[in-house]
Amino acid sequence: MKEDTIAKIKEETDTWAYMANLPAKWHGFVLQREPVIGKDKYDLYRYVNEDWHKSAIVYFHEETHEYKVRLKIGLIEFVRIEFITGKLSVFEELLTNQFEQVLKDMASFNPATLSSIVVDKKLPEWQWGSELPAENEGFTLFIRPAEPVKINNGSYIVIDYVDFALESSFTVYYNIYRDEFFAEARIWNIPDVNYDFDANDLQELEEKLRTRMLPRLRQVRGWAEEQKETHHGSD
Repeated sequence: MKEDTIAKIKEETDTWAYMANLPAKWHGFVLQREPVIGKDKYDLYRYVNEDWHKSAIVYFHEETHEYKVRLKIGLIEFVRIEFITGKLSVFEELLTNQFEQVLKDMASFNPATLSSIVVDKKLPEWQWGSELPAENEGFTLFIRPAEPVKINNGSYIVIDYVDFALESSFTVYYNIYRDEFFAEARIWNIPDVNYDFDANDLQELEEKLRTRMLPRLRQVRGWAEEQKETHHGSD
């Protein structure tokens, strides 16, 4: 990150009363005040719950010269677009009005976050989805269809099987704009996409998951295990 950008952020936020008065603990999350400066991101602070594998990060993005909030849920990280602004005063207003609710929704499922399209799709009451095992091929069911997680661009996480030790996962999404289910794997947090699970309704998705999910989980685990030594050697 450019030195003049760092200086600008420090100047704007060193006396920022809102940040100075944040609670140390908030809805199960712990405040971490230490700034983290990356290639193009300046993380001002974050609220973290390590046990839940969830965090909310407040930061400045050099590429767009805007203040933003990004969430990390499991291995998936995304920006909450309603907080994006170039002015700190506007950012404070947005945070004051909406950030606490973000933490509440991360702490416990809020049905109000579901689009009517998702509800009409009968996702929360999907019988087969409710019977998914808590553990599958060494992966833990982190997100289940009864409690889909809204991310961005009209997508929801429907199923998320994660092995946090291997930083690997298998995730099923639903996009309300395309009215389509699709899936993505991560191997050491690097996305690996195929189209084997693309579906337009729950029945089609269920048929594909019944026959293809276990082989895909085994494949992801195999690749992750193969790369384990290389990955750790590069740390």
